[in-house]
Amino acid sequence: MPQKQHLPSVSDKEQRMYEHIKQNELQQGRPTKRAKAIAAATVVKHHNSKRHAKTK
Repeated sequence: MPQKQHLPSVSDKEQRMYEHIKQNELQQGRPTKRAKAIAAATVVKHHNSKRHAKTK
C-alpha cells in the first residue's frame, strides 16, 4: 500500500490514481513538477466530487 505521502487526506485508491496519472504525464514528456501538479489536481477534483462529499 502506498503511504499517504502525496495527498494525506485521500484514500489509498486515490493515492494509486495519483501515481498512475503522474506516470502517464511523465511519459507524455511533461516536467516532473507539472506532472505532479496535474495528478494532484485531478485526484483532489475526484475526491471533492459528490461521492466524497462530507455528510452533515
